[in-house]
Amino acid sequence: MNIIIRKADVYDKEQIFCLVKNFATSFEPEIGAFRKSFDNLINDNSAIILVAEVNKCIIGYCLGFDHYTFYANGKVAWLEEIMVEESHRKKGTGEMLMKEFEAWSESRESKLIGLATRRAASFYTAIGYHESATFFRKIL
Repeated sequence: MNIIIRKADVYDKEQIFCLVKNFATSFEPEIGAFRKSFDNLINDNSAIILVAEVNKCIIGYCLGFDHYTFYANGKVAWLEEIMVEESHRKKGTGEMLMKEFEAWSESRESKLIGLATRRAASFYTAIGYHESATFFRKIL
């Protein structure tokens, strides 16, 4: 199985939405809202959408950003979402997506990568991440 990790393009929109539907646990993804977000994110210089592809089928994606901070003396990258199709999990796809996100973050001189997770702590620990904070949210 030859997995290709690449930056998403406009033609990936519908395949990514299929994965997003399986990713979301707190919200019900709506196609109209997804399309609007995708169109904005694909053109946002501070965002990156990466896809994992096998035989022209997208089997995973990740979405991340970077932004300047005071506490880190520069930029911090934030992994917002990562999703791998269930049949392709535990085969290195997620790690490949993360390595590419890390490379992007380093190329933009980010000082660290932050993320929040509810179900994948063992995955992140296995690839060198450390627990650092408690995550809070308020739905608006």
